[in-house]
Amino acid sequence: MASSKSIEHKGHINSIDGNKINVNILAMSGCASCHAKGVCTASDMQEKIVEVFDFTNQYQVGEEVNVVLKQSLGFRALFLGYVLPFILVLFFLLVLSAITKNEAISGIGALLVLVPYYIILYVSRNKIRKKFAFTINKI
Repeated sequence: MASSKSIEHKGHINSIDGNKINVNILAMSGCASCHAKGVCTASDMQEKIVEVFDFTNQYQVGEEVNVVLKQSLGFRALFLGYVLPFILVLFFLLVLSAITKNEAISGIGALLVLVPYYIILYVSRNKIRKKFAFTINKI
């Protein structure tokens, strides 16, 4: 069971390659478990593969496990993916509006700030991946 300091999803081990374990998890939106999801287009369920490094050699392909991530890392991912880009766009929109007095240039310039941001995020993906370490537990 996950503590209040962690995020937990059930999944199945898809493959094991040395110490790297690929686990399939089913990511659901809040309404995906609703009884009316068949007639609603808002429900969203998506299968994702998570890489977990484990050195205990106690897991087998097909086994059901819990994938656990520290809650603080979840907040960091939220910050890097949504909050910081929003702050950058808003900041540059205000600065460019004050400088150019042209809404079109300000809007396009503020959105173009996201290009180098996501390029930097992509280039540093391996460093970021090391910080976002998932663990698995037997069910």
